[in-house]
Amino acid sequence: MDTSTIRRQLHNYLEVAEDKKVKAIYTMMESAIKESAAEYTGEFKATLNKRYADYKNGKARKITSPESKKRIQKILTDNRM
Repeated sequence: MDTSTIRRQLHNYLEVAEDKKVKAIYTMMESAIKESAAEYTGEFKATLNKRYADYKNGKARKITSPESKKRIQKILTDNRM
């Protein structure tokens, strides 16, 4: 069985499993879950908050998805050289 199938089956099971079983699974995996959780510094959070505020009040320059893809492709192409 491939990993994507296992993930899907686990996800489906967790949706309907008894609370007791969900808690038992979490207890077994708790340290791995905590290790994989992203932790952001205060500085990083402040930067995100400022960017979001700029977006909300119209100060941030926005680009379309196609323009973003075009820029990324150019960066990738330039870095291959």
